[in-house]
This record gives sequence, C-alpha cells and structure tokens, in this order.
Amino acid sequence: MAGVPPLLLFDSVAIPSPLSSLPAWPRRSLLLALAGAGLQACTAARPAPAPHRSERFELVSADGQRRYRVQLVLPHAAPPAGGHPLLVMLDGNAAFAALTDEVLARQAASGRPLAIATLGHESPQGLDVAARAFDYTPPVPGENPTWDDASRQRTGGGADLFLDLVAQQVLPEVHRRVRCDPARSTLWGHSYGGLLALYALFTRPALFARYAAADPSLWWHDGFMLSVQDRARPLPADRRTQLLLMAGGAGTATRSQRPGMDDTAFNRRAMLSDATPRLAERLALRAGLDLTFQTFPGVGHGAMRPASIPPTLAFAAA
Repeated sequence: MAGVPPLLLFDSVAIPSPLSSLPAWPRRSLLLALAGAGLQACTAARPAPAPHRSERFELVSADGQRRYRVQLVLPHAAPPAGGHPLLVMLDGNAAFAALTDEVLARQAASGRPLAIATLGHESPQGLDVAARAFDYTPPVPGENPTWDDASRQRTGGGADLFLDLVAQQVLPEVHRRVRCDPARSTLWGHSYGGLLALYALFTRPALFARYAAADPSLWWHDGFMLSVQDRARPLPADRRTQLLLMAGGAGTATRSQRPGMDDTAFNRRAMLSDATPRLAERLALRAGLDLTFQTFPGVGHGAMRPASIPPTLAFAAA
C-alpha cells in the first residue's frame, strides 16, 4: 500500500524500521558501520588458539591382562633441534584431569614448550586399584607371587613388566609422534606411582634422564624400596641424573585408615612417615645424582598429586 513504510519481521511480529525514514546514502553508510562494528565484536570475542594439541593411543600388556590409555598434550611450537623435553606421568587418567587449562596456560606462558604423555589404565574409574598395585610395585625376593596387601587380595610385583612396556612400546610410540629429547625426559609418579618412579631410577637409571616422585609409598612391604636403593645400579656416566623428591607436610593425621586395613598395617605406615626425608638424606650423598627435595607444609597425601604437578612441569621443562 502506497505511503506505508516497509516492515522488518522479528519473531513473526511486524515492527516499523527506524532506518526506512533515512535517505538512501546515509542509511547505507550506517548499515555498513553497524556491520563493521559487529564484525569487530565477533573478532574480539574469538578465543585465542590453544598452545597445545591432544592425541591418544592404547596399548595392551604382554599377558593381555591390562589395557593402557596414553593421552598426549603436545605443543604447537616446532621442536628445537634436539626435540621437546618430555614428561611421562603415571596414573595417567588422574594426571590428565589435573592438567587443567589454567595449569597448561601457566606452562605455556613460561615460554618453555613441553610434551606430556599421561600413561593410565583403560578403566572407567580414575584409578584402577588392582592394575596399579601390580604395575607399580616391585617383585620381592622369596615371594611368588608378590602380594600387594596383607590379605592377599591384590597381586603386586609387576614393576619390571611395566617398565618393559614403557621402554619398548610407550616411549617409541611417543617419539614416533613428536620429536623429543631423551636427555630431557622425565618420569613422574605420586604415591604408588612415586614408588615406581624411584624403582625405575634405582634399577633402570638410563630409561629417563629425570625422575619426579611425589609422596612415594615407601611404607610398602616395610620399606622394601629402601633396600632396593642400597643395591641401586650405577648412574649413567655421560650425564647427570636428576631427581625431584617431594613430600607432603601434613603428617600421618591426614592418612585415614582405609576400610579393611588393620591397626598393624596402619601403624606400619605411620612408623615410616619420615621415610621420604630419610631417603633424601641418603640420596644427597650419591655421586652423579642432582637431588631436589621439596616439602609441602600442611598438604596431605591425596592432595600431593595436584600440588606436585606445577613444580614437576617446571622441572621437566627446564
């Protein structure tokens, strides 16, 4: 109908356009200006690209009894001539969850790119208690099989088989996907994982150049790992081996007595609560080993996992 201004439709409601009363050229200029402002707003709201990318692969143990999930956090930055430093993290499902955007952003802001491989068990639970009890504990001479617990519900003693898997399958596949520097490779573990990291250091010191153990379960089998340290294999002569040993400082009050744990087992753990500082004193005297011992006042055993990750990232990326 002549004389009726054009309509703009919005949710099926007719609204007169306020721009229809303007002459053509200022209306066109205003529309272009509004479009440009909208484009700038969209551009400003676009998030910055992540400084890393993720990949994953799966593996199976030699006996087919345990399945593993390896999740990679890899820098976008091109690796240096020798390759990126590499951090392998045990209890990989829990470790991967602890690598929050904030943690990774701080690492990226340091300007030291780091390749990370979290190695965990293929399980709907964050931690597969039975599988880690087998994989992360050493064989005890005279015991066949080695039992993880006094009630003989979980077998242990599979640490050598697990380290074979790391050496023969995990590391080669990681290196196939990203160029890494073996001279700047780190193995990290917490609790039982810390026990395994120390066992690797004492029995296969050339497997990694650096080791990080957070609140290692040195109470296991009445301090058996201390006897392993007494007969540790020689360190590589062509480089310095580094160890970051970390201990929670909240004391035994934070170590709750688990269901089914008898008083004897609980007290045995309490008696060995100072085992990590004592081990640090012994290792400080070892030639060829650069030891950093760090305590976390007020931090309990479980909280040591996330608390130990930032210093471990800095240690591994150096």
